[in-house]
Amino acid sequence: MTLLFWKAYTQLLAVEVLLQRGQFVQLYQRVREYPLGRKVEATDCVHRVCAAVDQACTWYVKRVLCLQRSAATTCLFKAGGVPAQLVIGAQLTPFRAHAWVEIDGSIVNDKPYIAEIYSVLARC
Repeated sequence: MTLLFWKAYTQLLAVEVLLQRGQFVQLYQRVREYPLGRKVEATDCVHRVCAAVDQACTWYVKRVLCLQRSAATTCLFKAGGVPAQLVIGAQLTPFRAHAWVEIDGSIVNDKPYIAEIYSVLARC
């Protein structure tokens, strides 16, 4: 397992702790205020981070839902100097909510058309 895998796994744990305690506001603030690290030049950065999070989700002790996965992914990108945004959206009929990650307006950890299905409620 790589260092990036363990960072992803740790982020998933940190997000789960907040969600288990019902601290959505604190989670939102954590992601919004997560410090932007020094930019690392890597052409495959998006792929590497998303792959590490996917792998960590596979090995995680519980099922990982979109909010947990996307919050962890956003924090990993920010730690690597990439100004990613966690996006939370919803659809009315039938009611569903979903979360994904965008970089410069492009969806990086989900299907590219997901923003057409859900109305954006928040970005952080």
